[in-house]
Amino acid sequence: MDVWLSIMYTVIGLIIGGALGFFLTRRYFMKQLKENPPINEKMIRAMFMQMGRKPSEAQIRQIMKSMEQAR
Repeated sequence: MDVWLSIMYTVIGLIIGGALGFFLTRRYFMKQLKENPPINEKMIRAMFMQMGRKPSEAQIRQIMKSMEQAR
């Protein structure tokens, strides 16, 4: 009887730990995305403007494509 009880507690502990780990990891991931958003076309345009250049759409698409391939 004690063996089944310990097995049951272990399984319940694993389920609770897995659920808790999932939600904490999700919360941390969302926080990181909010603090460090992925780069988009608007950010690339702003970087070019800071360098004193006016980017063409082809340049922006090329940079976005190269970033997708780098992932």
